[in-house]
Amino acid sequence: MLKTLKNALKVKEIRNKILFTLGVLLVYRLGAQISVPGVDAKALTNISATGLIPLLDTVSGGGLSNYSIFSMGVSPYITAQIVIQLLQMDIVPKFVEWSKQGEVGRRKLNQVTRYLTIFLGFFQAIGITAGFQQLSSLGLVKNPTIQTYVTIGIILTGGTMLLTWMGEQITDKGVGNGVSMIIFAGIIARLPSGIQELWQDNITNNNDKLTGALFLVALVVIVLLVVTFVTWVQQANRKIPIQYTRRVTAAGSNSYLPLKVNVAGVIPVIFASSFIVTPQTILMAFQANHSEDTWYQIMTNIFSMQKPAGIAVYTVLIVLFTFFYAFVQVNPEKVAENLTKQGSYIPGVWPGKETEKYLSGLLMRLSTVGALFLGVIALLPQLASMLWNLPQSIGLGGTSLLIVVMTAIELVRQLNGLLMKREYVGFIQGDLIKD
Repeated sequence: MLKTLKNALKVKEIRNKILFTLGVLLVYRLGAQISVPGVDAKALTNISATGLIPLLDTVSGGGLSNYSIFSMGVSPYITAQIVIQLLQMDIVPKFVEWSKQGEVGRRKLNQVTRYLTIFLGFFQAIGITAGFQQLSSLGLVKNPTIQTYVTIGIILTGGTMLLTWMGEQITDKGVGNGVSMIIFAGIIARLPSGIQELWQDNITNNNDKLTGALFLVALVVIVLLVVTFVTWVQQANRKIPIQYTRRVTAAGSNSYLPLKVNVAGVIPVIFASSFIVTPQTILMAFQANHSEDTWYQIMTNIFSMQKPAGIAVYTVLIVLFTFFYAFVQVNPEKVAENLTKQGSYIPGVWPGKETEKYLSGLLMRLSTVGALFLGVIALLPQLASMLWNLPQSIGLGGTSLLIVVMTAIELVRQLNGLLMKREYVGFIQGDLIKD
């Protein structure tokens, strides 16, 4: 990774992309320190046992601890993306039509996604603010009036839309996926405080210093092993051999179609983290009058990241989104169609529908492995946090670790692609000059 980064910095075009990305992330981190006017962020320190604050902090990169203008992060945008993609599955004919129109259709769908983000962001902002106002004994909002709540909702929604725009700029003009890079930067920024919390719990405030030190050493070893395992699985792929009915000069003798074991990457984890926030936000609005009701307690347990039922729901969401996003990333129908147009086929498989069925079955098997992999990595720290009464930051460590490692892998892969592209361009231009 360091070698790739060193080589990338030597190229002016790639270096400018990296500096642009760092500049946008710097603006994001500065915005995460600006608290919303009319709010006492210190009141959040008195709220515990909700599980929502650490979960939102994971998605927003610590912006919620200051109740900053970026408190909600890109969570509403991700939720809107999920809804729009679900509606494209033969539910809304117009969206299905747009999804087949290439770049023009993609722009239309992105516009609808932005409008839905504004609606969800405003709703979620008011819900979270009102819920935390009820939970905090000191009072989160200094002047709790309708006008104040609407103002806070507008500010937080504006922060989410600004973050969304910044993420799109990173995707277009920088390096990496913009949304993933923003969450990645937030998690890295929170890493020092997490290490300090673990040090205080196990060394400073622990009477048995030796046990605390051994726990930290064991934790570091486990993290290194998990990082190695995640990297290995994420880079593993299945090579499907491809043959051509006519001679293709650029194809080579050993052509193949690579499919990663974890096709969906880190997106299912981000989707699940964001999607589970919405029910918690809605439930917070009913807490004052229905906290003792049976239905409220059941729903709270289902969507609480500190309860077994909530952890199970979170894991199931990761698994379901893994299958869903894998077929979004690799559309077997389009892949089969493209292979037919290129005059190529998979040995032993008839072109057309048979190829589509073969790819769908293979994608299901690969996604099963990828879903189990993501679910286990996200679930184990949660179970450890419950069984041994560890800090909530440990419980969400699996989610954060998956996001950080996979985003870093994708970043390195994109940098390698840019370097390879530059070498090819230089090689072609050199041949043209010689001719």
